[in-house]
Amino acid sequence: MTTNETSFSAAALEIDPAAETERIAGALREQLRTVIRKRGLVLGLSGGIDSSVCAALAARALGPERVFCLFMPEHDSDPESLRLGRLVAETYGLESTVEDIGPTLAAMGCYERRDAFIRQVVPDYGEGWSSKIVIAGALETGGYNISSLVVRRPDGEIEKHRLPPAVYLGIVAATNMKQRTRKQFEYYHADRLNHAVLGTPNRLEHDQGFFVKNGDGAADVKPIAHLYKSQVYQLAEYLGVPDEIRRRTPTTDTYSLAQTQEEFYFALPYREMDLCLYGLDKGIAPAEVAKAAGLSEEQVRLVWRDIAAKRKVAHYLHLQPQVIA
Repeated sequence: MTTNETSFSAAALEIDPAAETERIAGALREQLRTVIRKRGLVLGLSGGIDSSVCAALAARALGPERVFCLFMPEHDSDPESLRLGRLVAETYGLESTVEDIGPTLAAMGCYERRDAFIRQVVPDYGEGWSSKIVIAGALETGGYNISSLVVRRPDGEIEKHRLPPAVYLGIVAATNMKQRTRKQFEYYHADRLNHAVLGTPNRLEHDQGFFVKNGDGAADVKPIAHLYKSQVYQLAEYLGVPDEIRRRTPTTDTYSLAQTQEEFYFALPYREMDLCLYGLDKGIAPAEVAKAAGLSEEQVRLVWRDIAAKRKVAHYLHLQPQVIA
């Protein structure tokens, strides 16, 4: 029976969490000992599923005494992120500290630069307003991602505005300062402790370029970059990640308005995206993927087109610096 003839379902993404945990833990120990030659790991804890699982894996691999965690809130952060991050550190007995990056970002003009671009579309935008960027994804537009700005006025009224490309790029450029500033603090503590920096992207994020170059994309080890997000959740249950983190909707926690990952980047929620990505990579027929994901065949093809487009963007993000031979 060929791959295309095999009945496809979400069961294809099921793993043995115990075996995978031990395999990752062993690889982390070996990489630190023979390749990176550092004594421990530093990572940022966001209160999300990926960083929580990575913290648990690091503790399992090295022991909690060799893992150091950072909480890095800023002016737009959801207070829940800090609370849940602390809960993870307490759960696994990890040493941690808070680095409030808000003053640093303000000093660099992050918020001021962002707001200046927003005012090109919403001239009144200022104190008391909040905002986020959303996309109309491939399924809504027939294969094209169209970005819009959502703002909430001080009186609570919500507005949505189509973003010209230059304004979109300017807002994103300013907000990318957040991820790059966090990474500076991670490497400061890594250098101080003679540790390596652990990156937390899962396979979906790594493949599709859902990270900032030299920001959250920078790391010395990435222990879950081979795992679909559905598989990360399987590890989370096995490793005892707190229930409220496992139940929390994945967010970016980047903008002042609450924002899910699919609002900002992905065409679908992670369960369906995982199935579409797996099906594309394994050569599974669109009809089988559609049945498993609860989509039409045309929708699957649109998602695959979107995956291909994002992979072109991700190529630059993954590139190492080019040198002249």
